[in-house]
Amino acid sequence: MSTAILWPTFALVALIFAVVITMATKRFGYMKTTPPRRENFVSSAAQKAYFAPIDSPANNLANLFEMPVLFFALVPLLLLFRHADHIQVGLAWVFVALRALHSFIHIREGRALFRFRAYLGSCIVLSVMWVGFAVDMATATIELAKAGI
Repeated sequence: MSTAILWPTFALVALIFAVVITMATKRFGYMKTTPPRRENFVSSAAQKAYFAPIDSPANNLANLFEMPVLFFALVPLLLLFRHADHIQVGLAWVFVALRALHSFIHIREGRALFRFRAYLGSCIVLSVMWVGFAVDMATATIELAKAGI
């Protein structure tokens, strides 16, 4: 069993906190230059409209709680069932690197096509990780059944 799978997990958590800090910094800066009025915060729709000019970090943060949730669910399973091998660790690093690239492009308001490619690549890597885990579990189940356990 390899606890090395935790390092890309820590890196993804660090990325999430970096996006939170970026969002807060942009929002506080925006509030200094464009002071809000009471009506800007009467509803979530009004708040969203107020921050619309600088909404890319907030949108990216929301995105980091979509597909990465499946990553965060997989990591403890890999550890628990002792399937956090070198392949899974390598794939985890690729997933995190693609998520970081996606965040960088998203926050910097980069081209949507490049952002989509990074997103799609990360989804493919994550699905390969899940399929690999499922295959490993199926293989182990078959072996246990053959052994009569």
